[in-house]
Amino acid sequence: MEIAKNKEKAREYREKAKALVSQMTLEEKVSQTLHQAPEIKRLGIKAYNWWNEALHGVARAGVATVFPQAIGLAATFDEDFIEKIADAISTEGRGKFNMQQQYEDYDIYKGLTFWSPNVNIFRDPRWGRGHETFGEDPYLSSRLGVRFVEGIQGKDENYLKAAACAKHFAVHSGPEDIRHSFNAEVSKQDMYETYLPAFQACVQTGHVEAIMGAYNRTNGEPCCGSKTLLIDILRKEWGFEGHVVSDCWAIKDFHEGHLVTATPKESVAMAMNNGCDLNCGNLFYYLTDAVKDGLVSEERLDEAVINLYTTRMKLGVFNQKEDNSYDHIPYTVVDSPDMQKLNKEAADRSLVLLKNENNMLPLSIKDYKTIGVIGPNANNRKALVGNYEGTASRYWTILEGIQEIAGDDVRVMTSEGCHLCREKVGGLGMRNDRISEVKGVCEASDVIIACMGLDSSLEGEEGDQGNEFASGDKPNLNLPGLQQEVLETIYASGKPVVLVILSGSALAVNWADEHIPAIIQGWYPGTQGGRSIADAIFGYINPQGKLPITFYRSTEELPEFTDYSMKGRTYRYMTQEALYPFGYGLSYSNFDIKDVEFNSTGLEEDAVRIAFSIKNTGSMKGAETVQVYVKVNGENTPNPQLKGIKKVFLEPGEEKREEIILPREAFGLYDENGRLVIGNGKAVVYVGTHGPDSRSLKLTGVPVIEKVIDVVKVK
Repeated sequence: MEIAKNKEKAREYREKAKALVSQMTLEEKVSQTLHQAPEIKRLGIKAYNWWNEALHGVARAGVATVFPQAIGLAATFDEDFIEKIADAISTEGRGKFNMQQQYEDYDIYKGLTFWSPNVNIFRDPRWGRGHETFGEDPYLSSRLGVRFVEGIQGKDENYLKAAACAKHFAVHSGPEDIRHSFNAEVSKQDMYETYLPAFQACVQTGHVEAIMGAYNRTNGEPCCGSKTLLIDILRKEWGFEGHVVSDCWAIKDFHEGHLVTATPKESVAMAMNNGCDLNCGNLFYYLTDAVKDGLVSEERLDEAVINLYTTRMKLGVFNQKEDNSYDHIPYTVVDSPDMQKLNKEAADRSLVLLKNENNMLPLSIKDYKTIGVIGPNANNRKALVGNYEGTASRYWTILEGIQEIAGDDVRVMTSEGCHLCREKVGGLGMRNDRISEVKGVCEASDVIIACMGLDSSLEGEEGDQGNEFASGDKPNLNLPGLQQEVLETIYASGKPVVLVILSGSALAVNWADEHIPAIIQGWYPGTQGGRSIADAIFGYINPQGKLPITFYRSTEELPEFTDYSMKGRTYRYMTQEALYPFGYGLSYSNFDIKDVEFNSTGLEEDAVRIAFSIKNTGSMKGAETVQVYVKVNGENTPNPQLKGIKKVFLEPGEEKREEIILPREAFGLYDENGRLVIGNGKAVVYVGTHGPDSRSLKLTGVPVIEKVIDVVKVK
């Protein structure tokens, strides 16, 4: 039994932690509740910095494999592969940690406590940090979150490979510019149906070691000092036994932004008393006075430090090298050929083919003498990696990927086209100062690859250097700057056009959908991403990604950004047709689902088993995600919701028999008190390669298979 699930081993480590903490002075204990915990030489305790990031690779500490951003990994719809990626990340993390410890480097971003994954729900496409998440759906976020945690933490019986941390708890998804004072007001029904499931799954199924609180308030309580969230729900309701960390400098927001306390001492008391064990920041220094003044009991402080040291015990950082196999992972695993190969595979799997009119793609390189690659993301390294990224030894932009395939036989011409968001590229130039170059490249080229979108200088975290929009959020869903104008100029040339979008969120590319014959959503595809995109364009790989978010037509059809009600949001509650729906994504192959069998037409047992056959009727090998949705019939119930996925890989002509199991809970809905209710009635189960919405049917021409299930209330 792996350590994350071994309660007996955890108790053993907790007892050792208690013994160690009992020898500390008050000041020493307080010092250990800060993310930069100093050494306690007399007890043989080394300094340890808790702050490390591993969202899509080990971040901010030198060379590491930079995988596709989390939203791109989510587009794989493949939980087995997500665990494989996370396992690779923690392998590199251990390799780097072992080397750093050897040279007594205890700096920030060099520990084994990874503050990932981000399992917040991407409820609004304007949110700048949405690309850190696994998308808008609670089921998908739960499954991918759990498997990411399991990959990070490993399968060893005695030690964690690294410690994962699910963040940001809870009800957090913008706006970024007011997060330090914002109060997210949410009903219990929305909280339990949408905002909490992924966290609950990470705690109860994934056994995540840590939880990070959010900056905002939820229903009036600051999340990093919320009794409701951290004690009532997390500890008592879910049985969480790990440690809780604040978001960075979030506790000072209690008195500076939220105004729920008057002084720093009151703020640290609120956080500590309500279950926050570790302060990312330095405000917990005030705990010494808070304990002396009776605002915090020393017993509660002891509990916090014991929680923290139990994690360090599980990581094996107090043991001899011979005791822990993870201590023998060499630094040479970092950025190795195997890691680069896996990174390329991840990028391959994340791409989503949004449009392919008349099967324009894939192109044949033999058909072209000159290829034009135009746009601000054609050769933009920043658009490969998103945020919370490491440093790669090599980056492959779209331009470089196409140049590699073209070799010496095909001319590749390029133009930046325009700045990503400003009206000119050169500081002294006139507006649209690259448009003549765009026209010249178009005239000389046989086909154009237009590379548009965003990068993390435009969408990201509040305060990140370079955010040129609304503190990292998007003011709208349009292509920024002059990109639309440049795209229309390219189209007007009359040459065949393929549009590649690099972004971490949905853009309203309505004009492109009407005019451009082929569109690929590339996300922030990692440092091998340019090679994968080029391979997809020229048919060396077959796109297989699905959208983990809805692509809307405009912000005007969305509720206010600050409205946390789920009404009208995401595929589960929207009433209008999407531009591109959640779960949608094309392939160069065709996949037929047939012989669908249900073990029962009623919910008499604990689960409904769905068996089906799927065949690749195309001429290319490929992968398809079979998706199962459940619609519980009744007044004011959500649209059909994703409740099962199965990724299937097939050679041309190959057929496989597969199964998806729907647990009883898949047929339940939460009531206004946040209770899961499985009532008497009917539910419709949909099985297909996309969602059961009208827009997906229009885009694919392939209907889903429906089955009515009788739902019986549990007595």
